[in-house]
Order: sequence, then structure tokens, then C-alpha cells
Amino acid sequence: MATVIAVRGTAEERIDPELGAVSLSIGVSEPEREVALARTNEAHDHLVAAIRDLEASGALDEWSAGQLRVWSHRPWNNEGRQLPLVHQTNAEVEVVFTDLERLGEWVGQVTLGDAVALGGIEWRLTESTRRRVQELAQRGAVADAEAKARVYAAALGLAAPAPVELADTGLLTAQPVPPGGGERMFAMRASADMGGGGSVTQFAPAKLVIEASVEARFAAEPH
Repeated sequence: MATVIAVRGTAEERIDPELGAVSLSIGVSEPEREVALARTNEAHDHLVAAIRDLEASGALDEWSAGQLRVWSHRPWNNEGRQLPLVHQTNAEVEVVFTDLERLGEWVGQVTLGDAVALGGIEWRLTESTRRRVQELAQRGAVADAEAKARVYAAALGLAAPAPVELADTGLLTAQPVPPGGGERMFAMRASADMGGGGSVTQFAPAKLVIEASVEARFAAEPH
């Protein structure tokens, strides 16, 4: 009679990021609505011009700019008194770099003023690379499951196990399936070194890690 061996296989692949998605926010706070709009539009025009220069040089994959939002509010001071009306503006911009060496210098330049702020940087892979590396991780997870099953079978004095079922993690058990159907990608911590006066920012992205996990059942016959 065959013995059923249930195992979970895991694997990961590490790879340098290919793209850097920079999130920028343009916005000011002014007592006069016209002044707020004028300052924001000026900063927006300068930023878009700088982005177009980058695009022309071949340093970008893509970029996008959101609509300008304007709202008003009356802030409170630390004594609980409501202050005069303030007009706030905001527009979001995303710039996706392929030339990661130019990313830090450019970000340092465009965020020197008080109207443009860095929201964050997301390190990415191109879609074709992500699929390729994900497949490598999936194959590694299957190989890990097979290796574990062989160890268990040998420990029990059984013959080489044969696969019976294979699925993404959670599909063979009652546990919830993790986001991504058994694979996930995350970035290990990256460091950012601010240069002189904050004018140049040196970013050192760490490798991206793509993980995969599977659950499998094997049947092993007695020798």
C-alpha cells in the first residue's frame, strides 16, 4: 500500500531592479487662491519640461501626470484657535526611469524647491523579466518539494515517490492563498545617501526578490 507524503516547496530568485518609478507631488499652501494656482502651475511646467528632456534622452520608460486638485480649509493653531483660510493645491506625477544612474541626481534637482516633494521610489522589473524570473522561482519550488518528498520516503524506507497532486500554496490545504497565487515579489531594503546640501541623492537599490511556493502530494510504495 502506498504512503502519501504531503510537502510544501519554496524557492526564491534575486535580481537587480530594471526600473525606478519615482512618485512626485506638486503642491503649495497659500492664503490667496490665485497665488497658489500660479505657483503650482509654474512648478508643474518646470517639472514637465525637465521630464520631457529626460524622455528625449532615452532615460525613461514612461511618465504620467495627474489632474490638479485645489481645496480650501481653515487650520487650527496649537492654542485651539482657527486660523484664516488657506488654499491648498496638489498634483501627482510618476516618472519611471530605465537609467537608474540618473535617477538620484535628477530627483535631487527637481525637489530643491518647496513646491515639489518626493513621494517615494518603487523598484520594478519589466514585465518580460518578471515573468521569466517568476517561472524560475516556480520551477525551484517544485524541485524543493520533490527533494523533500524523496527525503521523507527514504527515511521511511520507501521507494522513490511519485507526484500525485501539485498546487499553489493554500489550494491543497485550508490555509488562505497568499496574494499573487503562490508567488510574490518584494524589494529588500534599499539605501539612500543624501549628498551635499540635498542637491544630489544617491540611491542604491538592493535586489528584488521573487518568491514562489507550492504544495504537493506524493505516493511512495514499499520496496
